[in-house]
Amino acid sequence: MLTLQSDVDSLRRVLVRRPEDAFVSPAIVHESWRALGYHGAPDIAAAKAEHEAFVGILREAGAEVLFLEHDSALGMDSLYPRDASVICRDGAILCRMGKPARAAEPRAQGEAYERLGIPVLGAIEKDGRLEGGDVAWLDERTLVAGLGYRTNKAGIEQLRALLADRIDELIVVPLPHWRGPQDVFHLMSMFSPLDHAVALVYSPVLPVPFRNALLERGFVLVEVPDDEFDTMGCNALVLEPGRCVLLKGNPATRRRIERSGIEVIEYTGVEISGRGSGGPTCLTRPLVRMPTGS
Repeated sequence: MLTLQSDVDSLRRVLVRRPEDAFVSPAIVHESWRALGYHGAPDIAAAKAEHEAFVGILREAGAEVLFLEHDSALGMDSLYPRDASVICRDGAILCRMGKPARAAEPRAQGEAYERLGIPVLGAIEKDGRLEGGDVAWLDERTLVAGLGYRTNKAGIEQLRALLADRIDELIVVPLPHWRGPQDVFHLMSMFSPLDHAVALVYSPVLPVPFRNALLERGFVLVEVPDDEFDTMGCNALVLEPGRCVLLKGNPATRRRIERSGIEVIEYTGVEISGRGSGGPTCLTRPLVRMPTGS
């Protein structure tokens, strides 16, 4: 077994991409940021400092941090490596990106997995679309997939087939139109697991059947306030049971998470998160999660 099929057990190995590799140069940033839908042009030096501090949090939590190598075919969005693959107990499944500008990212991650000795079990193909930000583990045998502009039915069905008997259930969650197909809206924009029976949610856009399913499974739902949804208050990365990382600037969400008994570590992400709408889960592709102490 490579890893627990989990988004909440202790993070032991994680893949990231440095902003200086993703952004490359001020000229490329200037040429690209508007077309990619960024809210502004990232400052590379400031982004580098923010990212180094973020990586420091991961390392302090005991995670081995690996870096995707430089690849000139990748664009600015490669800063957010979660989206290009899905990890299960036996290896990786390469995604097929719903955003055309990100088409090369699954191939690059596949090459990285080959170097790391991580088996690639298959890839989403042909008419399928799947992005990792639309996929989350509810428990070891239950996967949730968001059906929206970045992930389609064909992609979800291919994922189901590739996972085969590694799961008992795949819950499909329809996503809202929100701001349209050019915007970034993933499942994890409105739902982030915080612990084995705790989830961070933004209920105004959460489908009633999915919300009820969480409650029926005994989940405690930590609600993100309206004024902290756009600042990625609903995007949290678990370091280990009882500890998570949250983007600085969401104080009400932080208080609500802490009231649920979970410690919050904040990071500054004006350049690495705010510009491209990618929170702490987006900045990472967890490779190995294991029980605390293992």
